[in-house]
Amino acid sequence: MTSLADKTILVTGANRGLGSSLVEEALRRGARRVYAATRQPLSHPDTRVTTVPLDVTDAAQIQAAAERIESLDVLVNNAGIALVDDLGERAALEQHLAVNLFGTHAVTHAFLPALCQSRGAVVNVLSLAALATVPVTPAYAASKAAAFSMSQSLRALLADQGVTVHVVLPGPVDTDMIRDWDIPKTDPAAVARAILDGVRAGDEEIFPDPVSAAIAEAWRGGAIKALERQNAAAVRSVAVQG
Repeated sequence: MTSLADKTILVTGANRGLGSSLVEEALRRGARRVYAATRQPLSHPDTRVTTVPLDVTDAAQIQAAAERIESLDVLVNNAGIALVDDLGERAALEQHLAVNLFGTHAVTHAFLPALCQSRGAVVNVLSLAALATVPVTPAYAASKAAAFSMSQSLRALLADQGVTVHVVLPGPVDTDMIRDWDIPKTDPAAVARAILDGVRAGDEEIFPDPVSAAIAEAWRGGAIKALERQNAAAVRSVAVQG
């Protein structure tokens, strides 16, 4: 995908923080239609923005959104939760998985027909915690790690249908989720720009801020990325022989 100009994009969790910044950046880049999916009512002055009621854990709302949106070029799975826990209660892990893993899975599959038709892109906003846990939010990290693995599989499985899968691995972003944490954070507008730059460049993993960018080169040339490519190639080889 070379440009968002005249394209359609759906952003989940679009009412604040990074989601809101992604909506604004898509508009700035000339998107024809931006679907802003939120659990809470949202109004926007730009007529290119269409708000979509969407709780990613609600199957009926997901189906209604998929029926409403007939064409789509880019799906950004940005909705997520991050709560402090100590893995003492299974409920915390289930709560994170419901949104960060199963919600992403459900929304992606609901819009796959439209994305296959447009040969579009899936963009899953995860976290550096998917690669190395942050012990104060271990359930969050576990859910993002699971979503990362799922994204790698989807990338291989959807390649023949022309759908690309991009994983966003940001470090700390200055949003409500971690606003009270006394650590350096990156402005969400800057992160949104870097995410869409990465999609345009075809980056499979996008490191959109200074903290994450510090490991980008090592990741792309590292053993884990090489193993992913090797596994994907093996699957393609078996499919061709079959």
